This record gives sequence, C-alpha cells and structure tokens, in this order.
Amino acid sequence: MSKNIRNFCIIAHIDHGKSTLADRLMEITGTVSSRDVKGQMLDTMELEQERGITIKLQPVRMTWKETQINLIDTPGHVDFSYEVSRSLAACEGAILVVDATQGIEAQTLANVFLAMEHGLTIIPVLNKIDLPAAEPEKRAQEIETVLGFPADEIISVSAKEGTNVDTLLDLIIKKVPSPEHNQVFLEAEEIFGEDGKTKALIFDSTFDTYRGVVTSVRVFQGQINKGDKLRLVKTGRNIDALEVGFLSPQYTPAKSINLGEVGYIVTGLKNVVDARVGDTICHAKEEKPKELPGYSEVTPFVYAGIYPNSADDFPILRKALEKLALNDASLKYEPENSGALGHGFRAGFLGLLHLDIVQERLEREFDLDIMITAPSVSYEIVSKKGTVTPIANPAELPEGGEYEEIREPWMKINVLCPSDQVGGIMKLCTDRRGLNTNLQYTSSDRVELTFEIPLASIVTDFYDDLKSISSGYASMSYEPIGLRAGNLARLDILVAGDRVDALSQIIHKDDAHHIGIKWCEKLKAIIPKAQFAIAIQAAIGAKIVARETISAMRKDVTAGLYGGDVSRKKKVLKKQKEGKKRLKQFGAVTIPQDAFFAMMKK
Repeated sequence: MSKNIRNFCIIAHIDHGKSTLADRLMEITGTVSSRDVKGQMLDTMELEQERGITIKLQPVRMTWKETQINLIDTPGHVDFSYEVSRSLAACEGAILVVDATQGIEAQTLANVFLAMEHGLTIIPVLNKIDLPAAEPEKRAQEIETVLGFPADEIISVSAKEGTNVDTLLDLIIKKVPSPEHNQVFLEAEEIFGEDGKTKALIFDSTFDTYRGVVTSVRVFQGQINKGDKLRLVKTGRNIDALEVGFLSPQYTPAKSINLGEVGYIVTGLKNVVDARVGDTICHAKEEKPKELPGYSEVTPFVYAGIYPNSADDFPILRKALEKLALNDASLKYEPENSGALGHGFRAGFLGLLHLDIVQERLEREFDLDIMITAPSVSYEIVSKKGTVTPIANPAELPEGGEYEEIREPWMKINVLCPSDQVGGIMKLCTDRRGLNTNLQYTSSDRVELTFEIPLASIVTDFYDDLKSISSGYASMSYEPIGLRAGNLARLDILVAGDRVDALSQIIHKDDAHHIGIKWCEKLKAIIPKAQFAIAIQAAIGAKIVARETISAMRKDVTAGLYGGDVSRKKKVLKKQKEGKKRLKQFGAVTIPQDAFFAMMKK
C-alpha cells in the first residue's frame, strides 16, 4: 500500500507562488472542483489571505494516476522554520519553487538546506514563466551554481496558468521515494526495530472550538484506528482517537490512518500545548514508549511586553492570549507588572514577523487596543560562582559587580543582494557589530553575503534599513549559532532621579552614548512640563552617559500686583523661587501612561 504513497512539501521564499502552485495541484488532480477554486485555498486565515504569506502549515491529500499524494504546505518565512522542520520530517520529497523573475532568495536557501539535512529528494521548479520579466535560463543557471542541480533538469511552470503542472505531478511520482525511505522512519527502525508498534509524528496541531485539539500526524509504524486509546509520549497524556481521517482540503473522516499516510486525529484535548508539534503518538497500552527522533522544544528568540492601553482591558487581553496560544504553541507569555505601564504580559516570539502577526491578531480578532514594548532578546548571566542564569527582562539584570559576564545570542545571517549594493549592506552589518564570514557571487549581478551578528542588533529596525539600502532587492535569512560573552551593560533611564524599569535595556557599552541621547530626547518631547526642572538621564550604573532637562513651567506670580514699590515684586518672585526649590527636592514626576505608549509607538 505504501508503495503508492508520495509525501512532499513545497518550500519557497515569500511571494514566489507557493500557495498558487498548491491551488493548481489541487485543481488538476480533481481534489477541488473548478467552481470551488479560489486563491490561496490552503491559507485559511484572513491574515494569510491579506498578506499573501503562509503562517500555519496545512496538509492536503490528492490522488494522481492511482497514487496517493500528500502535500504539506509550509510557511516560507524563517521565523516559522520550526514548523518547516517538523513538516520536512513528515515528507520524503520537497518541491523547491524559485521565481523566474527574481531568482534564489535568502529564505529559499535556508529552507532548502534544511530539507537536505532531512535527506529529502528535492525537485527544483522555476515558477512565473508567464511573466514578461521571466528569465528561466538565467535563473536555472543560478540554481545550478548555488545548489548544484543540473540546469537542464529544472522544470519551468506557470502556477497561475497551470503550464507544466501535470508534468510536475508525474515527476513527483517518479522521483519522490515511497514512505519507507524517510530518514526519520529509517532512524526509528534502528531504534525500535520492526516490532509493528504504532508510532506517529505530530507535525501540526490546531484548536477547534467544537472538536478540541486536532493533530496532524504522519504514521511511521503500524496504524491508528478511530476509537484507539493513544498516548502522547513527551507530555504523557492519554487520549482517545475520537475521529481520524485526512484533509482534502476539508476534514474527511476515515476508519484508520495507515503506515506512511498523513492524516488528522481529533483528540478532544482542550489545550494545544498538550499536543506539541514534534511529539510522538503511540498506543496507550505500550510500556516505556520511546520517542521518534527529532523532537525539540520551541525556543523564543525575541521578547516584548504586551500592555493594554486601558487598565480595564487587562482581563480581556489575558483571555485573548489564552485563546491565541491554543492555536499557536510557540507563543510563550507570563504576567508582568510595570510601575509605568501597569499590568501586562512578557511574551516570547520566534522573530519579528511572529511578533507582528500576534499583535495584529490580538487587535483584529479580539478588538484590543494594545501597546508592544521595544523588542529585546534573552541573555545569560554568569555569576561570580559560575552559575548561569537566563534573563529575558533587562530589569532583572543585577548590578555590575554581582556577575562575571553577560552572554548574548548570536545569529548567522545570509543576505542575497544585487552586486552594486554590497558596500552599503556590508557597512550596515559591520556598524551593528557584524562579522563578515563569506562573500560569494551566485551570478554576475547577485551576491550572497554571510555574517555573524548579535541578535539584539537585528531585532529592531535592521530589516527595514536593509530594504531601504537595497531599494527592496535584498533578502535575508538567519539561524542561531549560540551565545557569546560581550561588553554589555544595562542602560537605565532616570526621570528626576528615579529609574523607569520599563525603559531599561541591555546594550553594548560602545553604543551607550548615542542610544542614551535618543531616548532622553524622546522623553523630553513627550513628558509634560512641571513647576520645577526635570532631569532626564541615561545611566550605566552610577555613570551618566546622556542628559536632557525639561525646563520649569513658570507662572506669572506678579500679574496681580498693581503699582507699589519694586520690592513687592522681588519678594513674590523670591517666594516662588524657594517654592520651586522645595518642589524639585520633594516633588515626584508622574509620567502619564499615554506618554509611554506614544514613545513606544514612535
């Protein structure tokens, strides 16, 4: 039976036509009737449709020439590479889609190398050959130069018009191996042997209001029947297979999911965290079950505070995050209280796009008016005794003499850009403490740059600056390479001598002066004047690195005096001066919450 099964995914850069190709495959195989065809059928979220990107992977079963073909549509952005890696583990082949007008992009390379690590058979495809700007011969040569696939074997298609899509389906059946050649399957066979015990890998899980958690699985051993008692190996939860089946692309119930097949299981669980992506499913009666290889926890890279603009909205925000986490197990959050911003949450994200998606979903789906603080990263503190402590909030950093060193996460970034823009992009990276490790020409007018750079240097406006310098032609992908000790310190913002925890940040000491000036100038423009002068300072420990002063608001106390000796005016002015002196000594500055929101949104 498994000899007539092909499991594959599509990997591509954003906007290279991946979702359109999936639509044509479903149409040509008759999975979806012509009258039901619409754009981006596998992108079920409204946000995916609007932005033209895939956020959640989606499986679909098709039939072509008596062969069962299972497509797993994967996200293209590197922020969701954990989902991509799990879907790759469920496949034996991958279609690499490259835009014939643009050529290879950075995220294409990131995902194709990931596919190679999983031992997948890769079929390179040039899409959009129907466009006037298409250069299939040139782009095929570029693919051969960078990835080594013979240019004359690269198939050219038009996903929009359906050109050569049927030929691609034949090629999938011919080149993609059957399920028993899967790398995870072969590793599992070494671990478990041919004992026939059921083993299935969860590569996605979603929450359905009426069904509970629905897991997408790939069966590597045995079979799963409706009504089976099952166990999730990692979490130890026992579940009932309330319904099993496959997506085509709607839920289609079946009696069982067999060896090599991709399908879904309705678990009835109420929390998607209990059915984590990458977990192993086995029969509940199995004693001391082992996991399928390749399981790893999702690790957030970027952290930010989420606060409601109105204190009354805090319970609504909490409920919204709980519901959002049901469909997104990678979203990590915990309550946080700030003296300046009130009650909120500290949340961990996979990257800036993930943060942006979560923010937009909170605002759109739950009608919330929220503020996201400036993104930061997680650090490690090595104490004098050698103890290593992770911190995600700069306010948690102890004083300078209480630790040995601070370690920050570093990333390897690949930038693909036109050759005439190399100078500006290299300056951008080196200005942000990047170290150039490689420069390679992929064609006569395209260059691949490789840098090692601190994550903190690229989580804010790096991508915007990259696009600005390259006029939108550069693309970037990144991957973590570990933590390194750095000359780092916490920069505190003091208002009238009091530290504002919400504005503390960990920075490189060489950048302290200009970052301090920028934040002090922002606060000066936003904080309203008081009856006394207000000092705004940026400090590292006891050292002040930048300062701005908000001058006192002076009331005309002599306006009510009519005539008389000048000494009357002097007496009143002297009294005002003494009052301002007392205010400066004992007065407190209350920074309005609106001022913080306005500053964070700038």
